[in-house]
Amino acid sequence: MAGRGEESEGGGVPEDCISHVLSLTTPRDSCRAALVSAAFRSAASSDAVWERFLPSDYQSILSRAVEPVEYSSKRELYFRLCDSILVDGGRLQCFQLERSTGGKCYMICPRSMRIIWGDEPRYWSWISLPESRFAEVARLQFVCWFDIGGRIDCRLLSPRTTYAAYLVFKLDSWSSGLGPPPHLASVKLGAYASEFNICLEDHDDRDEEEEEEEEGRRQRQRRRLRDDGWMEIELGVFYNDEGDDGDVEMSLMEVKALNSKHGLIVQGLEVRPKI
Repeated sequence: MAGRGEESEGGGVPEDCISHVLSLTTPRDSCRAALVSAAFRSAASSDAVWERFLPSDYQSILSRAVEPVEYSSKRELYFRLCDSILVDGGRLQCFQLERSTGGKCYMICPRSMRIIWGDEPRYWSWISLPESRFAEVARLQFVCWFDIGGRIDCRLLSPRTTYAAYLVFKLDSWSSGLGPPPHLASVKLGAYASEFNICLEDHDDRDEEEEEEEEGRRQRQRRRLRDDGWMEIELGVFYNDEGDDGDVEMSLMEVKALNSKHGLIVQGLEVRPKI
């Protein structure tokens, strides 16, 4: 009777077969399947399943981590990597996995970005914030010519994946001049380029209508609050095919109105799979 019970619970299918099938799904589906039965739960926790969900270069990623990543199973490693880890000395970028799909995400720190006049203290200052992933963030003191950007090698990203690029930021209480007029966000990869108009500050809908009438050619994006307390705004979307198109370039600028701009705090540029 015990044997028949065990067979009915797993449907008579060997655990390694269940593991193989689950490894062809997604991390989210595997976690859901673990609720079906004890047999599915055991199969869904196996290293064979979670090895498939980890990036193929995860050993290289672990070797670049600032702090050793400790784990007792591939499932534990997967979810450990869903929390960001500093890589490449912690000065350049941090890495994490998108929890539901296993897609690779990177955030580029401000010190690795292109920030026009970023080394001039009267224009930009460098400060430490406990809530930041990086040791330093960039605070905008005052500029009229606003131009920031960054790039990342597409070979670091998940292949055959649609990505979105984001500016991750905060605003000081005394921020001003960050839109309207809108800033131009752009993302370029190989021959592909996209452009959006964005405003980092809240603004009146009537002003927006006037601007759209005037600009009228580009889609507008809006900021949103993240779970970590920072804000983000999408700069554009791109498709990473096999990672052989070179660097994806991201930028945000306002160089036409030349109004004074203050109070922006930049944590970095993030690229992650578009869900």
